Amino acid sequence: MQLTRLLPAAILFLAVFFLAPLTQLTAAEIDFNRDIRPLFASKCFACHGPDESHREADLRLDEREAAVEYGAIVPGEPGDSLLLERIMSEDHDLQMPPPHTGDTLTAAQKKLFEEWIKAGAKYDKHWAFVRPEKAALPEVSDATWTHGPIDQFILARLDQEGLKPSAEADRYALIRRASLDLTGLPPTREETEAFVNDPDPNAYEKLVDRLLASPRYGERWARDWLDLVRYSDTNGYEKDRERSIWPYRDWVIRAINDDMPFDQFTIEQLAGDMLPHATESQRVATGLHRNTMLNEEGGIDPLEFRFYAMVDRAATTGTIWLGMTVGCAQCHTHKYDPITHTDFYSFLALLNNADEPDLLLKTPALNKEREKLLSQIEQAESQLPSQFPPEEGEGDVEQRRAANFHKQKEAWLTQSQADAVDWRTLPATNLQSNLPKLETLADGAIFASGDFTKRDVYTLTYTIDESQLPLTALRLEVLPDERLPAGGPGRCYYEGRKGDFFLSELSAKFADQPLKLADASHSYGKNGLGSGSADAANVLDENGSTGWSTADREGEANQLVVNLPEPIEVAGELTLELLFERHYTASLGKFRISAASTPNKAAAKQMPAEIETLLARKSDELTAEEAKQVERYYWSVAPELAEARKPIDELRKRLPKFSSSMVMLERPADNPRETFRHHRGEYLSPKEKMTPRIPEFLGKDSENAPADRLELAKWLVSKENPLAARVAANRAWQALFGRGLVETSGDFGTQSDPPSHPELLDYLACSLMENGWSIKKLHREIVLSSTYRQDSQVTEKGKEVDPQNRLLARGPRFRMEAEMVRDAMLRASGKLSDKMYGHGVFPPQPASVTALAYGGFAWNASQGEDRYRRSIYTFSKRTSPFAAYAAFDAPSGEECTAKRDRSNTPLQALTLLNDAMFIELAQAMAKEAKQGAESEQAIAENLFERLMTRPPTAAELKAILQYRTAQLERLQNGQLSAATIGGDPSASPEDAAWVMVARSLMNLDEAITKY
Repeated sequence: MQLTRLLPAAILFLAVFFLAPLTQLTAAEIDFNRDIRPLFASKCFACHGPDESHREADLRLDEREAAVEYGAIVPGEPGDSLLLERIMSEDHDLQMPPPHTGDTLTAAQKKLFEEWIKAGAKYDKHWAFVRPEKAALPEVSDATWTHGPIDQFILARLDQEGLKPSAEADRYALIRRASLDLTGLPPTREETEAFVNDPDPNAYEKLVDRLLASPRYGERWARDWLDLVRYSDTNGYEKDRERSIWPYRDWVIRAINDDMPFDQFTIEQLAGDMLPHATESQRVATGLHRNTMLNEEGGIDPLEFRFYAMVDRAATTGTIWLGMTVGCAQCHTHKYDPITHTDFYSFLALLNNADEPDLLLKTPALNKEREKLLSQIEQAESQLPSQFPPEEGEGDVEQRRAANFHKQKEAWLTQSQADAVDWRTLPATNLQSNLPKLETLADGAIFASGDFTKRDVYTLTYTIDESQLPLTALRLEVLPDERLPAGGPGRCYYEGRKGDFFLSELSAKFADQPLKLADASHSYGKNGLGSGSADAANVLDENGSTGWSTADREGEANQLVVNLPEPIEVAGELTLELLFERHYTASLGKFRISAASTPNKAAAKQMPAEIETLLARKSDELTAEEAKQVERYYWSVAPELAEARKPIDELRKRLPKFSSSMVMLERPADNPRETFRHHRGEYLSPKEKMTPRIPEFLGKDSENAPADRLELAKWLVSKENPLAARVAANRAWQALFGRGLVETSGDFGTQSDPPSHPELLDYLACSLMENGWSIKKLHREIVLSSTYRQDSQVTEKGKEVDPQNRLLARGPRFRMEAEMVRDAMLRASGKLSDKMYGHGVFPPQPASVTALAYGGFAWNASQGEDRYRRSIYTFSKRTSPFAAYAAFDAPSGEECTAKRDRSNTPLQALTLLNDAMFIELAQAMAKEAKQGAESEQAIAENLFERLMTRPPTAAELKAILQYRTAQLERLQNGQLSAATIGGDPSASPEDAAWVMVARSLMNLDEAITKY
């Protein structure tokens, strides 16, 4: 990725607006980071910066030593410095930057370079790469205005600019602002009145503490975090199928409500699985980097898209904890920041040694429910013999029932024992594959893990000794395992076919000679995709496009049996090759190979392998428990009990399924994943192997430099990293004030705007660490400050001097975020549900929004309480984002978003006025406002205060009532109908008119503004 932000406007604005005029700076006053580096970054680094692949004239200006050695800079001698010679030149062929770029330096900027070189051309480390330290608190003009260090830093700057802070906002504005910021919801009328009328001098402090303790706090601030981690409930790309990762979203909400220290919050998300005795919660937390998109299209190389996911993970980690555009170094050394191409892949290697399973969440409640049902099933099964039909005849019914049961069971047992084959598990002596790791488990089964491709080959070697001869048949058991997708037995994760597999070919050699296999059979076979068969015989047809699969039986064991027309009669080495070849990954995850010596052809059985093993033995050789196990199996297959088993089958259908969540799992030490540098960022161009490490400029000589994912997580939130605390504090400031102290919250590199208040930023970063990384304490300190409490009205002087309010001479005032807009309307309507957690829900939206998505995704609006749940729980589909949120600039979840856009478009007004979801809420709001109201004025005041928090002025109230009267007249005259304006068609004109008032008030700017 190449940075293209070469426009000088921002740099010039800052230099002119925030700094002393360039022409007035003396050599002693010139600061490299403030005055020179921004010019280098905007004018020079693209051609003379860190990226050697695009460097012109082999001149590097981002390092003093290189610039001096080249002769571009001669400290103390501007006249001998080639840099000054070229920027001062009037020859268009020599002048730098070249005139054709339209990026030439002004006379003041040229003079600045001259004075800087004259003063010795001192370079300083970029401010963001220096560890933050608390500066001494500045003196201010009015100490009584300040409520702490935040206010002192702000007021000192205002004093410097000749500005005065605004008066404190009134209590209506304060409770609205604090409630929206800390909980994402406006206050209720009752909450507002209680605060406004509270005579306690500490009323505001009490309000803040109540809001911080609310469970709504976690829901509000989790939304900001989910933007960063690109959360969504679907995979993205073309098919964009649903995924189960909502437990991670719930983990974030809980962690924020619990005020989990940000360092622990970081460690658990990046490497919770690597912590000693990792809990289920800590493993769920690692879903952070499972939020990457997942491509399920046919024909793709799964390892290629895993590479793209890893690139995204490295870039996202860089944005969240370093506040840097690390991803720009994927293809080449960063053009502006000291991150080399090699640094990027070494950093990626720290994250790359993890597998990506789904974790079953066996909650105590579900376990208890399952145990209860399983107990009922066991009890019902034990009664099955008593429901066996009795023999015909006279006499005691129970005796005839028992006699018939014994007779039929013995007949079944005799036949089953005659058909049973004595299978013996073959212990593998060698396991090989093209890429997956194969290992033998204690029961002789083979487990495949690691990375898989579209064409995997398992080569299994067995030593056959005299005791196993003759060998006449082979059995392949495909086995379930909780570690596999959907419980296995396969590794497939394509087209919704989790846990499936597709065995294309099975071949064998004995003593290094081809071994003929024939008469294949299976216990079950179905092709999960396409119309082709999944017959066992397909694995012997030498056609890789056909094969055997057990689709729709995920989580179950099945078997395939082949016979040897020419039995193995002598000891030797048997080699089996299993080929899995498909246009998607479809390899086996767990399986077992057994052999038999039988005079008859062996065939796959419908019964479990362990039952056939027992039946292959004589009845008198079985223990009492083994005999009982065989009998219980008979109960499950006896045709005479088919009707009696139906209630038991219904009980099994009621067994609750465990939810799952996508997590990370560090690979075992004996199977590490290698990482390579990819030339120009191309997947198909791997070069040298990379050693995991952080970028050199951040820890080249550090003794504690991380070497794995857990060490990286700990380092990111250590004092050795100068960026994480600053970046986190800046994001908090951005959320509360609309823009950060560093406006480019996702880029603290050399191209970033300098902090508007650098000492304040460092104070907040240091305080965050000193206070145990408590984000709640950070929020509390900010919202209790006088700076935050200021009235947000814009003065004429403020508009002229500081239109963007970067100096903070007034309080924050900006439009709410998308989800907050809907949540505010839900609360105002009285419909908001307090229900927390769980699967995403589906608020009403036009069917057309998702109709064109792949597969015609049906958005079936939720009913009941789920219809009105908070917006953080809305199901998020990447290729069809929820329309109302998209209109208000919500991201789609496809990439890390450090700062949302904030636009103002007609579509937003149309959405609020005409979207069926908002019309439904307007109906509810009008109905709620009328409850207990004794006059039209009271109804109008109720509606207004629900939306705007404050009471209406007399003029506003008059306008509302006049509007209502006009709409009522139109309804009574037939110019409008109740149905047309969204009211109940059977509603009276009076009721419909109030719905129209509610819709209009919802569409006011103030209704969706934090002021």
